[in-house]
Amino acid sequence: MTAVEVSVVLPAYNEADTIEGTVSTTLATLASFLPEDAYEVIVAEDGCSDRTPEIATRLANEDNRIRHVHSDDRLGRGGALEFAFDQADGETLVYFDTDLATDMSHLEELVNAIRVDGYDVATGSRWMPENRANRPAKRGIPSFGYNTLVRTILRSDLKDHQCGFKAFDRGALETLLPRVQDEHWFWDTELLVKAQRNGYRVKEFPVDWTPKGDSKVDIVRDVFGMGSQILRTFWELSISPRITREVSLGAGTMLVVIALLLMTQYLDPDRVLAEMAGAAPEIVALSAVVYAVSWPLRGIRYRDILVSMGYRERWGFLTGAIFISQTGNLVFPARAGDAVRAYVIKARRSIPYPSGFASLAVERVFDLLTITLLAGVVMIGLAVTGSAEQLLTALTGDTVGGDAASSGRTAVAVAGGVGVAAIGAVVAIVASARSDRNLVRAVIGRLSSDSYADYVAGVIEGFVGDVQTVAADGSAFTRVGIGSLLIWTFDVITALIVFAAFGYSLTPSLVAVGFFAVSVGNLAKVLPLTPGGVGLYEGAFTVIVASLTPVGVAAAIGVAIVDHAVKNVVTIIGGVASMAWLNVSLTTAVEESQSTDAIEPETND
Repeated sequence: MTAVEVSVVLPAYNEADTIEGTVSTTLATLASFLPEDAYEVIVAEDGCSDRTPEIATRLANEDNRIRHVHSDDRLGRGGALEFAFDQADGETLVYFDTDLATDMSHLEELVNAIRVDGYDVATGSRWMPENRANRPAKRGIPSFGYNTLVRTILRSDLKDHQCGFKAFDRGALETLLPRVQDEHWFWDTELLVKAQRNGYRVKEFPVDWTPKGDSKVDIVRDVFGMGSQILRTFWELSISPRITREVSLGAGTMLVVIALLLMTQYLDPDRVLAEMAGAAPEIVALSAVVYAVSWPLRGIRYRDILVSMGYRERWGFLTGAIFISQTGNLVFPARAGDAVRAYVIKARRSIPYPSGFASLAVERVFDLLTITLLAGVVMIGLAVTGSAEQLLTALTGDTVGGDAASSGRTAVAVAGGVGVAAIGAVVAIVASARSDRNLVRAVIGRLSSDSYADYVAGVIEGFVGDVQTVAADGSAFTRVGIGSLLIWTFDVITALIVFAAFGYSLTPSLVAVGFFAVSVGNLAKVLPLTPGGVGLYEGAFTVIVASLTPVGVAAAIGVAIVDHAVKNVVTIIGGVASMAWLNVSLTTAVEESQSTDAIEPETND
């Protein structure tokens, strides 16, 4: 018996009507150019619900060239192929779609590109000038658009990435597979892109192709799935390697410098510095102490969130994890520190990533809801007293200064949008938590009929389930809500003490405006437009304070800068101390949190 040289894998999901004919055609085609017993055909049956497993088992029993590889669970397109390739015997590994849309006359060229010509990867193409492919518009337009995006964004030299007609050298594939993260429809594309990036020889050749069955744009698979994977791969290959600690710190510093330089266009920096220089240092120091007191409250609140999700941890450790993550948000762009916290509690306490991100989402929702309510209550008071008209005038006119008002308008608009979103999120979470319906499956089912939708729904269900656990627990909801109110009250008190350091009396009016300014400023900086929200916070704070109190623009921005600086300094000091205590490197945490697949099986062991 000749050793098997070529293994052909047929990925099959509910193919009872066609699988027997496909296997027969495949064997006949292989026999036309390969020695007898030099090949095998593997039916990679991926959790089918029809008679495909029975048929595949029968075929394997009748012909020793046929093997049946079964999976009880849906592995996805890429996962099923990897599972089957791992059990294949051949050195040349081939797969093609079981609908035989690609003309089988090309199979010899596909196999020999690896077996004879020495290529590492070979793929058929429906988009080369020489080929004949009958592409209806509903297939051709999305395919052309997708392949154009891949070539442009991921810098691929190939014209067709999704043609289900590929072959691989076993050694090359075994080296590439650990680098491929997707297990579904993007698997082909990611493998081809990374093969090119790593210097493997890839052959693309034209094939005759006739579409089989119906095809339509699937929102979940094509937009959510494939689109997000293109962006994820672009980040992994082109952006992430360039984001060193030095680059991140440099970019963050540059953004802050630019923001400060822009301020000089509508403010006299000497006046601002003079106002800041007049602040009593001992009272500024007191504001830092008061702000530091709020941090254990953050740890206690986070403990309550995790307890409701089934994880019991000490509040001291959790306070340290929060310090580290918030320090990461000050240093790195795009709120990378949020992922750092999930990494820390996973690495140090084995809390799964989905639960880590869900607990963070709960905390963020409560933060946003609390500061939205604080701002809303004060806004009602301002409307009752008629002061809201002054704010509206400041935002639409020049009473505060054109550029300052423009900055304030942007910040207040962002704050308003975030506030509305926060309220909407809480209403949706509470409503879904009290409903017996599986809203996630229902919504995704309306958008997609593809198997990828099951995968997406499972990920979202795990995440939403953890969030809903807190929303459905009345006592936990109350404790976390009270904790949030205390935390943000301390945040406002810190700003009020800074006002006192600047020599202002804390009148009821100033206290009310202070609550409003701090709340809106924090809502404005939720979007990661600058590291630590520098600029948006000051803009919102200044336009509100300067328009509603006797405090001048220069003094208002001085208070905002000192208030924000005090909070950032306390955060950084706490973050550095926590990193030393927990033996966590911030840069390593960011790298690990970005490279680790956050979607993993969840256990409470």
